[in-house]
Amino acid sequence: MTSQPQQSEQPPPSRRKFVGGAAAAVGAAALTGVTLGASAPAQARPATGRTAAAPSAATCTVVPNKYGEPFEVCDDELFIFMANYKPFENPGFFDKVIGDAMRAAFPGVKIKAVAWDQPVRYEDLEKAGVVPDIILEDPRRRIDRDLEPLGWTRDLTDDLRTTGIDLGSLNPAAVATIKARSDGGMYGVPVFVDEYVMFHNKKIFDMKGLRTPANGVTYDEAFRLAKKLTFEKNLVAYKGYLQHPDLYLEFNQLGLYPFVPGPGGTPAPEDVKVNITSEGWQRLGINLERFLLHPHNIFTTVDDYLLTGHVAMAVDSLWKLNAYALSPLYLQEDDAEEWRGLADGIELGITSVPVLGSGDNAVYQPNSIAAFLPPQSAKKAQALQILKWLVSQEGQVELARHGMKPALRSRAVEAAFGTAIPELDGIDTSAVFWGDNAVLQNYENTEYWDLPMYSVFRQHVLQDGLRVSSALKVTETVDIPAYIKSQVAAGFDW
Repeated sequence: MTSQPQQSEQPPPSRRKFVGGAAAAVGAAALTGVTLGASAPAQARPATGRTAAAPSAATCTVVPNKYGEPFEVCDDELFIFMANYKPFENPGFFDKVIGDAMRAAFPGVKIKAVAWDQPVRYEDLEKAGVVPDIILEDPRRRIDRDLEPLGWTRDLTDDLRTTGIDLGSLNPAAVATIKARSDGGMYGVPVFVDEYVMFHNKKIFDMKGLRTPANGVTYDEAFRLAKKLTFEKNLVAYKGYLQHPDLYLEFNQLGLYPFVPGPGGTPAPEDVKVNITSEGWQRLGINLERFLLHPHNIFTTVDDYLLTGHVAMAVDSLWKLNAYALSPLYLQEDDAEEWRGLADGIELGITSVPVLGSGDNAVYQPNSIAAFLPPQSAKKAQALQILKWLVSQEGQVELARHGMKPALRSRAVEAAFGTAIPELDGIDTSAVFWGDNAVLQNYENTEYWDLPMYSVFRQHVLQDGLRVSSALKVTETVDIPAYIKSQVAAGFDW
């Protein structure tokens, strides 16, 4: 099994470029002209050979990388590797939000933590024969795409039981997402959710004399607001509502999965079946189509909420809340002045992602980061104890304090949210914990293929002019089979 390269519509995260949108965002546009997330390289002792002796007499393995920067991992270090959560790349972020507290809880453990491309990647580690002891990664796409091909997954079910890690205390939707990709076992444990919320700019609501929405707002209510808030004034165009259509489908609130369950085992590519034309998918499509086709509410990028200050409502990921509030943790120091200027155009607020109907409380499926413990690690016992602490109330409160939504469900976690981020003072953050993440359904006996869902709205509706019902049909019967065939021909599989 080989790893799939990044698709063109989702450039790989880079420390030299800010990618607007969350880690799971397919095709999220970059914040043009604004750099956030560029990070200094991880600290490493210079070494000249494949291995070098550290002052403690530990054996260190040099990991060459495309930047030619010195990097090594020593056998007396517990090595944590992080990927697909943009703030991980900010200098000092890991230490501030959890690393310092982790080291205090485990004073006898030397912990080395580094983010993807800072300066090494998975392929660099593999070539050097270095395997992380703990990997913090997106379970939805990266289990099949990266971790399994490297042989870095193992079923943790028995270890979790003997260690006393209670999955029942964690976000059930996040647990289900991992289980869906764990071949009948449990390859990882959810640590936090980069929740999706709906940002609103009160300045634009005030221009029209309208109240900002409340948690639990429905799509029907949001659409009525969007129509009133899409207008032109003094040669400036204001948009009422932006929501990334790919993410809307991928994290859909009905818990729908595009794959049709098979008889078991690993299906051949030609036997991978999909269904995105059922009644539920049609409902989802029609619901969003009206926003995208409303006159002058032209979809560009949800980053326009900050970039232009002319977007009344936009659905985006939680880490952006901390960045838009100008928390230094979530901003590059060199960019702070520019971001302050952009932030002058908004009066920041959030509510829950709109729900599909009155009385519903399902928000997006969880955009989670999970911890994985590779079988090759020589520090399995230590890694398990750190994992247990990481998902304990102590560890989860620490994450919550720094503006992250932990996987643990508890009042203490909710009460702690954002208390270490003074920039959030005065902002109602109740939306972060409002409702329940939609739970993935009907995933048994499927293999993950990174399908071109972008073709539904961004290709066939917005460019070709098809009705959404036709776009779903064309994507299901033409685009997806052609994509799978092309990937197989290129030598890729899952």
